[in-house]
Amino acid sequence: MTVTDETEVSMALDVAAVRSDFPILTRDVAGVPLAYLDSANTSQKPRAVVDAISDHLLRHNANVARAMHTLGAEATGAFEAARAKVAAFVGAARPEEIVFTKNASEALNLAAHTLGAGLRPGDEIVVSVMEHHSNIVPWQLLAQRTGATLRWFDITAEGRLDLDRARAEGLVNERTRIVSLTWVSNVLGTVNPVARIAGWAHAVGATMVVDGSQGVPHLPTSVAELGADLLAFTGHKMLGPTGIGALWGRYELLASLPPFLGGGEMIEVVRMDGSTYAPPPHRFEAGTPPIAEAVGLGAAVDYLTALGMDAVAAHEREITEHLLTGLSQTPGVRLLGPADLDDRGGAVSFTLTTADGFEVHPHDVMQLLDSRGVAVRGGHHCARPLHDRLGIATSTRASSHAYTTTAEVDRLLDALAYTRDFFGGAR
Repeated sequence: MTVTDETEVSMALDVAAVRSDFPILTRDVAGVPLAYLDSANTSQKPRAVVDAISDHLLRHNANVARAMHTLGAEATGAFEAARAKVAAFVGAARPEEIVFTKNASEALNLAAHTLGAGLRPGDEIVVSVMEHHSNIVPWQLLAQRTGATLRWFDITAEGRLDLDRARAEGLVNERTRIVSLTWVSNVLGTVNPVARIAGWAHAVGATMVVDGSQGVPHLPTSVAELGADLLAFTGHKMLGPTGIGALWGRYELLASLPPFLGGGEMIEVVRMDGSTYAPPPHRFEAGTPPIAEAVGLGAAVDYLTALGMDAVAAHEREITEHLLTGLSQTPGVRLLGPADLDDRGGAVSFTLTTADGFEVHPHDVMQLLDSRGVAVRGGHHCARPLHDRLGIATSTRASSHAYTTTAEVDRLLDALAYTRDFFGGAR
């Protein structure tokens, strides 16, 4: 996370005021106040988002682009206004470059399905070993359908992409047609040099796809600076509702791609002997879209924009620094991913071992922490190949957002010490 003046910007984020906008953060769990450290899994929602959805459903509910009455016009206006907000949030050239999907997984499947139309045996698709399953499986399926070959970046001991090895092996070459990488790892927290790798891809005529699920909610985003051709992200990780995501694409590229799903509203004219298709983005939005969810995402974008993404990034950098320092001083903790703040996001994964060498299963860690009001995630975080590469089955992950406090991190550290002692003496 790079911020021009971290101290000044971070001070602009009034975390106490932010937390007051999230009623769920005031509840108790197991008889103690909730410490929510699972935002990489899903973020909490401010009252403004909930109110926007409620108001839309109670006062403006209708289908979009169909009904020619007042409610229909209001619903269509709200839906397209949300598209414009999302477009501005990521620096799109025009609103029509935003395709609404139900999540980032659907967005990545859309990318794989449509980009794959021209692939042939011998063509290559490049991903990395640190990807979420949603940025592996669609490309595996595409390779199986087309006869293309799937290749991937390895990682260094520090949890960064091994660019030197990739260069030496010619990973991105004249046979490469698609490169698809995560901007920020959901396990390691690594912020990848997407713009640099996009340069490699474009130099050989390949398309650069970026999974922005852990980047867009936490970092100022400019699709031009990223160098992406397509960028997938999801609403529920950026203070918005579930059931809504987006695929940004350069308009010229979107206009060249075939439809993903067939149905209403993605067509121009339907005849029994064939159909013609609408221009982007509607070409890729078959059927009734997630209207209220899009309105909620627009409200989340408004909320984050009012906070300022520089301020959000600076605050999370402070939280991550506090967490990394605390974990490095906690006996039995093995940190996964970069141990410093250079090009690092706020998802922090680790394993826990007792004094006598017993490795506590992350599910047990998660349950013991939950009994003390601390919410984290335990498992492989939909990144099993990465865990295999690290030589472990699963890990525990803590992750932050704009509402996270250092006091919550301290509660996590205390609960980890309790958990280690509990399992150290339980056998």
